[in-house]
Amino acid sequence: MSRRPLVLLLGVLLAGVMSAGLVGVPAAGAGAVPEPSTGVTGVPFAGTTPSGEVRGYLDAHSHLMSYEAFGGKLMCGKPFDEKGVAAALRDCPDHEPHGVPAWFENFTRHGTPFGTHDTRGYPDFPSWPAANSLTHQQTYHAWIERSWRAGQRVLVNQLVANRVLCEIYPLKKNACDEMDSLRLQAKRTREMEAYIDRRAGGPGKGWFRIVESPEQARQVIQQGKLAVVLGVEASEPFGCGLSNGAPRCTEAQIDKGLDELHALGVRSMFVCHKFDNALCGVRFDSDALGVILNLGNFVGTGRFWQADACSADAPHDNPIAPAGGLGDLLAGPLRDLRGHGITAPLYPSGTHCNVNGLTPLGEHAIKGMMQRKMIVELDHMSAKAADRALTLLEEARYSGVMSSHSWTDERYVRRVYGLGGMVASYGHGAEAFIATWRRTKALHDGGSFGFGYGLDANGMGPLPPRRAGAEKNPLRYPYRSPIDPGVTVDRQRTGNRTWDVNTEGVANYGLVPDWIADMGNLAGEPIITDLSRGAEEYLRMWGRTTR
Repeated sequence: MSRRPLVLLLGVLLAGVMSAGLVGVPAAGAGAVPEPSTGVTGVPFAGTTPSGEVRGYLDAHSHLMSYEAFGGKLMCGKPFDEKGVAAALRDCPDHEPHGVPAWFENFTRHGTPFGTHDTRGYPDFPSWPAANSLTHQQTYHAWIERSWRAGQRVLVNQLVANRVLCEIYPLKKNACDEMDSLRLQAKRTREMEAYIDRRAGGPGKGWFRIVESPEQARQVIQQGKLAVVLGVEASEPFGCGLSNGAPRCTEAQIDKGLDELHALGVRSMFVCHKFDNALCGVRFDSDALGVILNLGNFVGTGRFWQADACSADAPHDNPIAPAGGLGDLLAGPLRDLRGHGITAPLYPSGTHCNVNGLTPLGEHAIKGMMQRKMIVELDHMSAKAADRALTLLEEARYSGVMSSHSWTDERYVRRVYGLGGMVASYGHGAEAFIATWRRTKALHDGGSFGFGYGLDANGMGPLPPRRAGAEKNPLRYPYRSPIDPGVTVDRQRTGNRTWDVNTEGVANYGLVPDWIADMGNLAGEPIITDLSRGAEEYLRMWGRTTR
């Protein structure tokens, strides 16, 4: 069957399924563009605790520069602009008039490709940013600054790329080559660092510091600044796609690509994401989105996801729809056809496991990451691939492993902790996040513990929504930061718009401190203690990889 009609069909289906005070640091020099206030007063904590630990919370997974990914036309707005906030926080021109052509935004937000939204951005923001608006900018630098001032000390900026989604989306200004996209996003991150530096008085003076080692990160945090680590979440890193089962890369390409990423400052990486590739099988998405991504897997690789029924009592992948009925009847014949390169999106009933694990090229990539002292991201690997990756890490006694946003089987958490690795939860709503924190901590060995979140901001996933019942038990403003008692946080205001976590949830990155304070009110001091140790535990994990 030709893949061209499927490419067109996938584009249509994606439209149906996939369509997240104290004035900011004073500007240096006359004529600098004013920036919004943060609503935070007081001096951010610097130095260490009496025991010599850094203090602050950790975002292990967000996408500051995804506006340049997927062809550069899918995400609206920028995290910074030399011309200032009005230039950065504006809607996509193709959303005019009145949001009618914004089919991707309409469906991801409202469940239909048809709809409207008010396209005005700064200074009024009548429609966006919002917790469920996935194509509008969520990580403007002044909003990140608000989170830093309230106690955040580590942010892992995941450079993101997906060739298939880029080629399918009809509008683009950037190349779909994934390595080109990663290079551009690394460049933009350093440009943002330089922009913040200029506003603070010159090179090295800003609060946003890209770091390339745990030692650099400790120095930055001890100065009271935000340590920014570069990561990579790509579907075909180094061009390592598949074509009807054949890899499109070599060990030499992987080595060259790892060297280049390391030179760019990347210190954390996924080896697969959303689609099977030449390195590993992927952990499936479920339900309607899974159906669409499965079709994307066929378009990108020439094969649908391949899954067998497996035990629910052992690590497994997310279920794929449709399952049962015809899938049960044809399970045996379909297994036999795989050897001839023939696949179909029909699956047996019950629990599913991707038949594809970590390939020899994937093992080479993991070993190459260990040689370069990089952090291995376990999320998005199939259960079979994750098991083999953990075995390689265990054989090497390598601590640099991370589950950064709840996309691996929880049965692997003990093995991650046994290696000295770290686990963070996706940015769920307050009550779901608290439940995940409790389950995860119960799997820890009882030593020093810190926890983090993977907000996945600008990763086309929802941010934490408004908490049910908040009207009866709200977070009250202003409040003293539970992470850094030396600062006081009031409602966030940008332009003419004021946000309140009680009514809107985490509408943008600036409301992360409010979300954390609200969870502290619900779960008490234990969750605040564990989140405040997130940065320290991340640096300990990273530090062990370099030894």
